[in-house]
Amino acid sequence: MSELHHSLPHRFRGYFPVVIDVETAGFNAGTDALLEIAAVTVKMEEDGLIYPDQTFHYHVDPFEGANLEPAALEFNGIDPHCALRGAIEESEAMKSLCKGIRKAQKDADCQRSVIVAHNATFDQSFVNAAIARCNIKRTPFHPFVSFDTTSLAGLTLGQTVLVKACRAAGIEFDQKEAHSALYDAQKTTELFCFMVNRYKALGGWPLAGEPISPDEPC
Repeated sequence: MSELHHSLPHRFRGYFPVVIDVETAGFNAGTDALLEIAAVTVKMEEDGLIYPDQTFHYHVDPFEGANLEPAALEFNGIDPHCALRGAIEESEAMKSLCKGIRKAQKDADCQRSVIVAHNATFDQSFVNAAIARCNIKRTPFHPFVSFDTTSLAGLTLGQTVLVKACRAAGIEFDQKEAHSALYDAQKTTELFCFMVNRYKALGGWPLAGEPISPDEPC
């Protein structure tokens, strides 16, 4: 079996999956602060299975004029003004993230990164808004394509809530650690890998053909 058949570009039509989770100060990506972002990349081994690889994690200072919804802060337990968070400016965080993802994407011989997230529209909207605010021109992420683990889990496991989907997949999940972008991104990555690998084990994803360019219509 050729090396191509056991490669990320072949498996995901040239896309490089990046699992992302964000913690925010509300639901409006245009007005509410991004407070924490974590990203986990995946790698494919010789057995054709995917596994978690690199991790990127940043606590973020609210951008100037950002809205901070008290209910959102109470829910995630983040104090945006706590110096112990070690938060950095949004532009520094996003530029560092994009640089790291571009390198990982290049190393994997992929052409574009695609955001993988639980309820992906939410996380993708905050990533896109932050990239726009920071005036980042070389974003590695596709602006609208995403892989939503909520939908995938509903299809494969009969669950849509992250903790319930993880447990259905036999993945340990500590609810006390939930609502941390880092923890949720790590667990979402484990879940994504489980579902992709399980599909392969059941005979899905025929190992044939060439990778499709991500520049082709979605």
